[in-house]
Amino acid sequence: MVKEMTEANLRSAYGGESQAHMRYMIFAERAKANNFPNVGRLFTAIAFAEQVHATNHYRNIVSKGHALVASGGVFGSKNTSEDLQAGIDGETFEIVEMYPAYLEVAKLQKEKGAETSFRYALEAEKIHKSMFENAKKIVDQGKDIKLGPIQICTVCGHTVEGEAPEKCPICNAPKNKFKTFA
Repeated sequence: MVKEMTEANLRSAYGGESQAHMRYMIFAERAKANNFPNVGRLFTAIAFAEQVHATNHYRNIVSKGHALVASGGVFGSKNTSEDLQAGIDGETFEIVEMYPAYLEVAKLQKEKGAETSFRYALEAEKIHKSMFENAKKIVDQGKDIKLGPIQICTVCGHTVEGEAPEKCPICNAPKNKFKTFA
């Protein structure tokens, strides 16, 4: 049985990652429609990583029944630059506040599955934030980003541009566990 506070954090993280997945899919369509196809691909790839995180969190929730899921969400952006800023803001919150706190609670409560799930997400979010920041600088100049294939680890959501590593640096999954967004 997962302790109540950790499970509440898992539900919140699941809700937040689920919302991020959908938000990034919406942002991807908007970017493509506004002649930023590579930014659209970036959003699509990172949306998949957020789905991996949501799935990992969901697997660690053991309570049955319904629960109100409290999670943060970023709303109101209107263009690709604002979408990228919304992504930066959301990832920053997860990196600076949400996942460090959830991780410490899981450690304190000795909830290894939740600890692993939170750690995987935290490490990937750092990369996502950086990728969004780099993309925003270029989009703010009215240009699309230059972007090679994006590789997402299907186990932990680790994200890398270019060739997939032989082993994931976060979860040690083999290269064949990476999904390519080209």
